Amino acid sequence: MNRSALTRDEVLAAAAALVKRHGPAALTMRGLAAELGTAVTSIYWHVGNRESLLDALVERTVQDMGAIRPAGRTPAERIVSVARILRRELRERPHLIAMVHERGLTERMFLPAQRALVHEVRAAGLRGARAADAVRAIQFQIVGFLLVERNRERSPAQSPAEGELWDPRAAPDDPALARALARPADPERLFLLSVRALAQALLTPDAAAPPASG
Repeated sequence: MNRSALTRDEVLAAAAALVKRHGPAALTMRGLAAELGTAVTSIYWHVGNRESLLDALVERTVQDMGAIRPAGRTPAERIVSVARILRRELRERPHLIAMVHERGLTERMFLPAQRALVHEVRAAGLRGARAADAVRAIQFQIVGFLLVERNRERSPAQSPAEGELWDPRAAPDDPALARALARPADPERLFLLSVRALAQALLTPDAAAPPASG
């Protein structure tokens, strides 16, 4: 592939794919040129040096994360759809998200999702500080759940495992509970369960607001 045939978007797409597969350390100008079947000089021509390439990748990631299109008939359903989209996008590109965070652009990256949540809580009738609290509580739930989920995935194998710790004798008055806890957790199901419950509680018109701190 020669310089004139290669485009900047193709270079960035290939670089993003390399980072997603192997992390930022694997992204070298020579490796990227080999991936694209072109000369290193062609890469420099389109994106500049490696730092410029990383900056462009971060900007591309921020833009990609902006495509939040809620779905559902009610504000609560649309909030859950925003949560699912955001969790999926974050899980699909952990290395790129880390790069965004390192360059101090995390808040900008989350802004489209935040705006979508603002629209939905307002559609549900919330205003002012209560609406802001609802948006932030949902954001914290999404990101916090994901951090716990990623930590569990990266943790070494546990001995005894969670399933080995629970048996009917651990909850003699509720053996079904012990059996359920002995089974592996289903992160997708738990995520939806928690976000739905939180959204419904936050959007309930007569829900009591928590007292102000301080």
